Amino acid sequence: MPFIPHTESDIAAMLASIGVPGTDTLFDEIPVELNCGGLPGIPQGLSEMAVTRLMHGRAAQDGFYSSFLGAGAYEHHIPAAVWQIVSRGEFYSAYTPYQAEASQGTLQLLYEYQTMMAGLTGLDVSNASLYDGASALAEAVLMAVRANKAGIRRVLVPATVHPRYLAVARSTVKNQGIELVTVPYDEATGATDLDALDAIPGEAAALVIPQPNFFGVLEPVDALTDRAHARNMLAIAVVNPLALALLKPPGSPSQPSLAVPHPNPPPLAGEGKGGGGQGWGQKGADICVGDGQPLGVPLSSGGPYFGFMTARQTLVRQMPGRIVGRTVDLDGQPGFALTLQAREQHIRRSKATSNICTNQGLLVTAATIHMALLGPQGLKNVALASHANTRALLDRLCAIPGVERVFPGAFFHEAVIRVNSPVPDVLRALRAQGILGGYDLGRDYPERAGCILVCATETKTDDDLAQYAQQLERILSRRREAPPCAYKS
Repeated sequence: MPFIPHTESDIAAMLASIGVPGTDTLFDEIPVELNCGGLPGIPQGLSEMAVTRLMHGRAAQDGFYSSFLGAGAYEHHIPAAVWQIVSRGEFYSAYTPYQAEASQGTLQLLYEYQTMMAGLTGLDVSNASLYDGASALAEAVLMAVRANKAGIRRVLVPATVHPRYLAVARSTVKNQGIELVTVPYDEATGATDLDALDAIPGEAAALVIPQPNFFGVLEPVDALTDRAHARNMLAIAVVNPLALALLKPPGSPSQPSLAVPHPNPPPLAGEGKGGGGQGWGQKGADICVGDGQPLGVPLSSGGPYFGFMTARQTLVRQMPGRIVGRTVDLDGQPGFALTLQAREQHIRRSKATSNICTNQGLLVTAATIHMALLGPQGLKNVALASHANTRALLDRLCAIPGVERVFPGAFFHEAVIRVNSPVPDVLRALRAQGILGGYDLGRDYPERAGCILVCATETKTDDDLAQYAQQLERILSRRREAPPCAYKS
């Protein structure tokens, strides 16, 4: 129902009824020195038509770009039906299920979401979401430390984990006496250096395993998982959920992937030694987290997104947040209830597994509808198309003089290229042509100055790829032909 504000006569009648001269009198208990007076920086109100015109103008200032930028947030096609359904009143305005009076419809949707995520990751149980992928990793670290009966407060984290995820995890755990130890990567392959991992002395509660990692490279998860378990560490998988439509799930390798087998699936680029078909060791990962943004959530200038977490049944009481379960009532009718509520709103703070987690209900609703609409084969088709487009993009870009691929191994839908010109200048020139050319890796990895992380999803056409390659070749050729600058002393 639209909001209709009170008219001036309505306000005057109400004030007369309660016997006060004006609305300011209703707030006379506020000290004068705390009253800011007017709002000089706020313009006068506009009509609806004028506001619409203003906002269209503001939106146009953003421009329209062909994006080859990934690095943790990805442009995917979202069927119109997803948000048409999500914006129905029973979903869009429903309160998140903190309390027992949450509707059966909301609880059932979360139950279906948990079932889908458990199937996608191959693990036993899923919670009802977290803030985002970064905070999900931080919660997984806390969870692993709580589960460690020896009281070890140390976790190994590869340098190939998303830098923002690592920063959030450090901020979350640093004041709790938990040490995050960085594991170097092999500069030739872009994957975690197994020898460097073996050389790290001492015990740890867990090993974090990204798949794919921040460079887009597929990690040797089989070897990493077995190494973690051999040293009595939990294995924490950090995954792109869309990639799991192609790759084996982090859970037990004996469990099949959610994806329907493709009759003639193309190999992931570079697949072979340590390629995409590998499992997760003899036992599989213990905890799996990630960001659900690729599952029907728009980019939205960086958020909001949602984090997911799945784990083995033995760790269920260490999981943060809420879990919805299916049950029957006294009449034998099926129903849904919050079966685990290990959050400070539900239990004593000293017993809570987390004081900061939340259920991103609206985004989870979108992801659940998105997965239901696409189905297993649809998710796999999107993943295959994204991977194929990235392979085609690399072929075009690496044919340009001055451009080369950095890491030769298997990847999903991101890869690293090196250009022979300053990356900030190249990306700025591409942006001027309406192209977001990728992510400057030198921002987070000084040794990767000159490298760009590029991404292509199913949304890119052959014309998009050709336009990117054409503009990059033009930019690099102009920089090669430019005369050296002459400096005067």
